[in-house]
Amino acid sequence: MTGKFITLEGMDGAGKSTHIPHIIALLQAQGHEVVSTREPGGTDLGERLRELVLHETMHVETETLLMFAARKEHIECVIKPALARGAYVLSDRFTDATYAYQCGAKGLNANKIEALEQWVQGEFQPDLTLLFDVPVEVSVERLRAARSPDKFERENAAFFSRIRLAYLQRASANPNRFRVIDANKPLDEVAKTVENIMLSL
Repeated sequence: MTGKFITLEGMDGAGKSTHIPHIIALLQAQGHEVVSTREPGGTDLGERLRELVLHETMHVETETLLMFAARKEHIECVIKPALARGAYVLSDRFTDATYAYQCGAKGLNANKIEALEQWVQGEFQPDLTLLFDVPVEVSVERLRAARSPDKFERENAAFFSRIRLAYLQRASANPNRFRVIDANKPLDEVAKTVENIMLSL
């Protein structure tokens, strides 16, 4: 049995992480092994790189190269082995986030990301991407009330506007893979939408 690779995307404050336990429970109830992971991170090396990327000031190209270094380790050590044994892999962010943050928000040329994507991933892509979409002002308000922010979460509304636009453009360009979820609705409605998508797999 072949597993499936599912990614969750959305700007900071969109609420995607809130739904991960529910998605895991739904998939397990269907009899699937579930591997829950995240980017940047997912491996010991990836988690160390995560600390650098989230908290150290660096050039956007350095940031992107570190992201893809962590991603290669993640794919080869966690994601592909899990899929090979038939597990479902649920990742909090993947390559779409690099397009949204480093390209969309920070202005890195998309061709550079595409070259790295081809080198690191080849044709490997998620089977399904859930994009949790909220208005920028909602994201900013949620972050203000949340945990201690990392360097991305401290950015201004214009930064988040560029992220949201980039994500929606990615979804529009990849309609077969993306499901855009209105995450500004009440939590139970969002959870029901997610559940319906999961049950349709």
